[in-house]
Amino acid sequence: MSINYFDNASTTKVDSRVLEVMLPYFSEIYGNASSNHDFGKESKQAIELSRKQVSKLINCNEGEIIFTSGATESINFALKGFVESNFEKGNHIITVKTEHKAVLSTCEYLETKGVEVTYLDVDKDGLISIHDLKEAIRNDTFLICVMYVNNETGVIQPVKEIGTIAKKNSITFFCDATQAVGKIKVDVNENNIDLLCFSGHKLNAPKGVGVLYKNKNIELTPLFHGGGQENGLRAGTYNTPLIVGMGKACEIAFNELEKKTDIIESKSDFLIQEIKNIAGSIIVGNENYRVPNIIDVMIPGFDSTIFISKTKNFALSNGSACTSQIIESSHVLKAMGFNDAECNQSVRISIDKEITESQIKELVETIKAEIKEI
Repeated sequence: MSINYFDNASTTKVDSRVLEVMLPYFSEIYGNASSNHDFGKESKQAIELSRKQVSKLINCNEGEIIFTSGATESINFALKGFVESNFEKGNHIITVKTEHKAVLSTCEYLETKGVEVTYLDVDKDGLISIHDLKEAIRNDTFLICVMYVNNETGVIQPVKEIGTIAKKNSITFFCDATQAVGKIKVDVNENNIDLLCFSGHKLNAPKGVGVLYKNKNIELTPLFHGGGQENGLRAGTYNTPLIVGMGKACEIAFNELEKKTDIIESKSDFLIQEIKNIAGSIIVGNENYRVPNIIDVMIPGFDSTIFISKTKNFALSNGSACTSQIIESSHVLKAMGFNDAECNQSVRISIDKEITESQIKELVETIKAEIKEI
């Protein structure tokens, strides 16, 4: 039985072109990139090409790219490393209640170390108030941490405005762009972003590889110490095959972003129209500031947890996959003002360019049948 995959915000399929360029680095070009012999140099050259491909996608210098194991590591590295290296500059972080758990949990940890954190509210559409952000800034604020695109609702925060405010106040701006890179244009210079992270498996690269962009003027204390890789900031033997895959995925995203976006927007419009045929359904989040590939729909009387667990031919989510084993209401939806019952009526549908209209129709009809049965 084939499964209709509607959970691309959780993870994406590795692009065949990405897999193709990775394969030789598992068995043919296997030298340690830190070695000085020709085998090692060939691996090192591949890594540096990947660094160039990644930097081009987000418009930064090649030397500002640090390869990690994924966004969670990058987030921990950015937040903990920044605080430890810059504690003399301040002691106050501003973030948002709808951030990914990796950010919120790290901030909670930093609070146990004496750091003060302000958690901004969002409105019913999932957006922060720029006024509230400005009001939250203090003399000791040294870091603003706001995600680009929410992983549950697809809502896009006003990143450019936030970056402008941060720069004007000489505050470092960190952005979790895991759900933005490869989906929309991301430009760290245009948006005055100082630190930014994302994961390979969200843009058709393999799991287990991620990126931390660090502006050359930002100081970080390493999370790992050892062999001195990544200019001494991230020790450990390079995972060359995965890094090569990340680079290729970023190259594809750069070359095909506009075309891919047009395709997904068309499918998203079709999906939304089909969803509107379900009585009482609402699309969660701001309609004008949302990526097209993530749609969170709330349906009265619908139990998404039961539906997702019992349906055998659809892969869906009712919240972040990173916390899917925790039986609790979505912290994102609750921050937007929804109660527990409403949270349980929501389902996240995340699509890619390969989803067909017939698959979309089948999904909507299956949801309708479930509601009728209830």
